[in-house]
Amino acid sequence: MKAMIIEKYGKFPLKLADMPVPTIGENDVLAEIVAASINPIDFKIRDGKVQMLKKYNMPLILGNDFSGVVKQVGKGVTKFKVGDQIYGRAAKDRIGTFAEYIAIDENAIAMKPKNLSFEEAASIPLVGLTSYQAFHDVLKLSSGQKVLIHAGAGGIGTFAIQLAKTMGAYVATTASKAGYELVRSLGADQIIDYKNEPFEKILHDYDGVLDTIGGKTLEKSFEIVKPGGQVISISGLPNARFGKEYGAGFLKTNLFRMVTLKISKLEKQHNVKYTYLFMKPSGEQLNIISELIELGKIKPVIDRIFPFEEAQNALEYLETGRAKGKVILKIRN
Repeated sequence: MKAMIIEKYGKFPLKLADMPVPTIGENDVLAEIVAASINPIDFKIRDGKVQMLKKYNMPLILGNDFSGVVKQVGKGVTKFKVGDQIYGRAAKDRIGTFAEYIAIDENAIAMKPKNLSFEEAASIPLVGLTSYQAFHDVLKLSSGQKVLIHAGAGGIGTFAIQLAKTMGAYVATTASKAGYELVRSLGADQIIDYKNEPFEKILHDYDGVLDTIGGKTLEKSFEIVKPGGQVISISGLPNARFGKEYGAGFLKTNLFRMVTLKISKLEKQHNVKYTYLFMKPSGEQLNIISELIELGKIKPVIDRIFPFEEAQNALEYLETGRAKGKVILKIRN
């Protein structure tokens, strides 16, 4: 099969290569991929920035979520059959959606929403599961609560705004002037121009923050959350609670100790809980998301669709930070 691979970590161009079609296990399906989503995690993996969490063998096929058609099922598969149209997010140790086929556990996939194209469906799994797990599992967001979503016009932001509104929350978001119309159309109640307005001086008494940026933005987010609230980040470094759960070796690094100390100090200073979210694949949660999409409560937001052969251009485009919504790779016509 054709696949886009890297042969070593670093900012090297993706290489189109012939790779073996993956073999399936007892609980796997073999999916023919129609479209894949491009996400920041893809260039972070390429650059070796997630090695504290996961080390990969080379050559490595990039890509984390997809839509496609079931071509083969393992002996233990009970939820899907050949011909089913599916979408999903691969487990971190089984990534590889920039390819014509992928073997994936049946519990990591769901039936594609009936009202979406394959390209639209491919835009959903990673951002949808991240948003759902942040708001439902961690924050336990309820009607009337206030949440700040950073980078509202980005891939996760465009989904997270819609999900938070379906849960009855008041939503503030940061965006550039160019993204105002989009985030307002998705339901944002308050928009902060991140280039000219300091959100930490404008917002206060929020129940939670979903941070997709990290750094100083993450640190300033603690200032707007009321005591007992939460800051959730997908871009900061993991904290001690994450390390204990996953048993990661980065707990012993000096960098981890330095960052953890700073985050722990902010937690105590503001009486706010910090959670680093490393999203987990879940077909069950994708079924819930599918229902919201089919009811018209959430819609996909796609910026551009690139042909498979232009995967490198697609990755570079996402890295510019100018994309409004998702960037999609069309694997098959």
